[in-house]
Amino acid sequence: MLRELTCLLVAFYCVLTMIALAAAMDADPQRWSEFILGQQKPAWLVFHVFALVFFTVYQTIAWFRLAPKAMPLQLGDKVVAPGTIVAAHYVAWGVVSLVTLWIAGVF
Repeated sequence: MLRELTCLLVAFYCVLTMIALAAAMDADPQRWSEFILGQQKPAWLVFHVFALVFFTVYQTIAWFRLAPKAMPLQLGDKVVAPGTIVAAHYVAWGVVSLVTLWIAGVF
């Protein structure tokens, strides 16, 4: 049930992204600066960290655990073990995260 409630957070972030895009595309650069300053307030920072840890990571782990049921993999006569499918998802998640951090200039 908790996993299903996280869709509300996803909807909120979709709206927040549209607001950010509108601010970024506005002819007045002051609007983007105000948006960024607003997102740096302590309450927003706590909310974003909470949302990332408790909703985004929770949702990811829940879906990875469901992956073998949602897409069972069969190679010839052999069925790939559910643990292998889950592990592959985590490896892919790690690779995509590292590439994203590299593109963002973190390292």
